[in-house]
Amino acid sequence: MEQIVSVEKLRMKFPGDESMIFKDLSISFGKGEKVLLLGPSGCGKSTLLQVLSGLIPNSIEVPLKAGKLKCPSSWGYVFQDPDSQFCMPFADEEVAFVLENLSVPKQEMKEKIQHHLHQVGLNLRAIHTSIDTLSGGMKQRLAIASVLALEPEVLFLDEPTAMLDPEGTKEMWELLKEVGRGKTVIVVEHKIDHVLEFIDRIVLFNDEGQIIADGPKDTILSRYKNEMKEHGIWFPGVWDEYVKNHAPVRKQPLTDDVPLMQVRDFSGFRNKEEKIKVDELEVTSGEWIVIRGENGAGKSTLLHALMQFIKTSGIYDLMGTSIKRVKNPIDHMTFVFQNPEFQFVANTVYEEIAYSLRIDKRPQQEIDERVRSLLKVFRLEAHRDKHPFQLSMGQKRRLSVAASIVKDKKIILLDEPTFGQDSKNTFALLEWLEVYRSRGVTVIMVTHDDHISKNFATRILTVQDGNVISDEKVIQPGCMETEVSQYKRSVM
Repeated sequence: MEQIVSVEKLRMKFPGDESMIFKDLSISFGKGEKVLLLGPSGCGKSTLLQVLSGLIPNSIEVPLKAGKLKCPSSWGYVFQDPDSQFCMPFADEEVAFVLENLSVPKQEMKEKIQHHLHQVGLNLRAIHTSIDTLSGGMKQRLAIASVLALEPEVLFLDEPTAMLDPEGTKEMWELLKEVGRGKTVIVVEHKIDHVLEFIDRIVLFNDEGQIIADGPKDTILSRYKNEMKEHGIWFPGVWDEYVKNHAPVRKQPLTDDVPLMQVRDFSGFRNKEEKIKVDELEVTSGEWIVIRGENGAGKSTLLHALMQFIKTSGIYDLMGTSIKRVKNPIDHMTFVFQNPEFQFVANTVYEEIAYSLRIDKRPQQEIDERVRSLLKVFRLEAHRDKHPFQLSMGQKRRLSVAASIVKDKKIILLDEPTFGQDSKNTFALLEWLEVYRSRGVTVIMVTHDDHISKNFATRILTVQDGNVISDEKVIQPGCMETEVSQYKRSVM
């Protein structure tokens, strides 16, 4: 088989790091191969993709040494964070930018742009739509559309469906299977249920970025299950095993007489346009509320409205007080963004977690104890002195959660906190949130992961076309009916 991408004896080290990320790593990929790179969060999978494509060191200057590096002449790259690859402010212009570089005649542009947007299921009211107004999942579709417009021989896909809803994920892999015929495709992905139908080879990595297995997918999945468990790598049935062996014992939470949140005839607006509407909603302490819905339905917008990040109207009481009279909502609740980079303000991981404590002028000993504790809980101890932007996406997600919860708040709002996470860190985060919920903290989480809804949620809100259309109570195993009967429900 003709080798189209390869590297021999790769060694590289990020500036400021004490250790190398790869030590004499050698790997090659044949023409037409479909390969899945699997490993724990932070092991170097995304970095390897950037080396194989030539982004490192040609566009991103990182010192590396390799005996041989063969990069493809025709390739497309879908980044883990779609915002990082956009060049233009509008959706149609983003695809047009690619077509212009391919010398497509102007009169053919509009038809081709519409074709590629429709190809990935990005159905916009107007193709000349600002990218900033798109949801995370819609941005991910646009990023894929732009790459497909290149018609490359090699596709590098770094978690291309991380922000897509379940149906969108299935549709996207069906599309990639179709357009990927004859192409070499190298994939980094944690959501493996649908990608397994697409790929034929799996490469397993450990925490240090070393290859521990490489071969046909069926062989790897059958022979290396224990290694995958050990390193927290997702594999088929991992949730079933987790629920069987670690099903959480739901404790009755501490509750208050006064609801934490009450809204009625409540709306959130972007550019004076109503984007989310809630007829009535009441939130009490100790709930775990999952918000679900299709991409672009308004899930993140609902969180932004509750946090007062956007203009709202209607009745909204927080901790028994009208939101208009609440001087600072973040005194009572904290928020974890879908894109963790939006909230980073410090130059090291340690200082990012310590930031809000320093603003409150807490004693240094208290700060150090609290930060060290969270570094350990979120497995970031080895990265305490790194800049947050040097972390992998999974590590950034964990840092954003740690920095948001360093000061105890009654309500935690999280927007897709588990995407980009390996299984070990996903379960650790969920268990940590469950401990806080049992102490009376309310968790409100946007997620596409049905496993979280089934195994952790006490309540599920469904958002569709900018409206909360259902509000369901969930009784988890080990959770007595009396624990949840106090929650008032109103189906929208």
